Amino acid sequence: MEKVTAKASIGIQKPISEVFEAIVNPEIMRNYFISKGSGRMETDKEIFWSFPEFDGSYPLTTKEIIPNEKIVFVWDPESVVTIELQQLSENNTVIKVAEEGHSNDEKGIKWAIGQTEGWANFLACMKAWLEYGIHLRKGAFDFMKTN
Repeated sequence: MEKVTAKASIGIQKPISEVFEAIVNPEIMRNYFISKGSGRMETDKEIFWSFPEFDGSYPLTTKEIIPNEKIVFVWDPESVVTIELQQLSENNTVIKVAEEGHSNDEKGIKWAIGQTEGWANFLACMKAWLEYGIHLRKGAFDFMKTN
C-alpha cells in the first residue's frame, strides 16, 4: 500500500550552518523545541529527546547526517524523517521536513495531518528563536500535559 507523507517548510533568515547547528545540537534545540536531549545528532547514533509537556524521553536514531544539507532519522518505527536545508543566499536558508511512513488509509491520513501540524510548529518555533530570540513554544502546549 502507498505511504503518506507529512511535509512542512519555511525560510529562516540565518546562514545555513547556524540553522543546521540548531537542529543537531540539543543545547540550542532546548530554546525552541525540546526540554532536554541526550546528545548531539550524529549518523547511526541513538539519542533521546524530552519534551516539556510530556513525561519521559523519546528515542530517535539518526540514519544520515550531511552537514549543512540533510538530516535523516527515525523516531517512530513506521516512519522516517528527512530534513533538507537549502541556502538561498548568505543569510537565507530554506528548511524542508518530510516524514514518510504510515499507510494511505484513514488512520495514516490522520497521522500525516498531525505530523504536518507538529513539523510546522517545529519550524515556526525554530524561526522565532533563531531570528528573534523568542521561545515560542514555552507554555504553548501546557494544556497537553498528562495529569
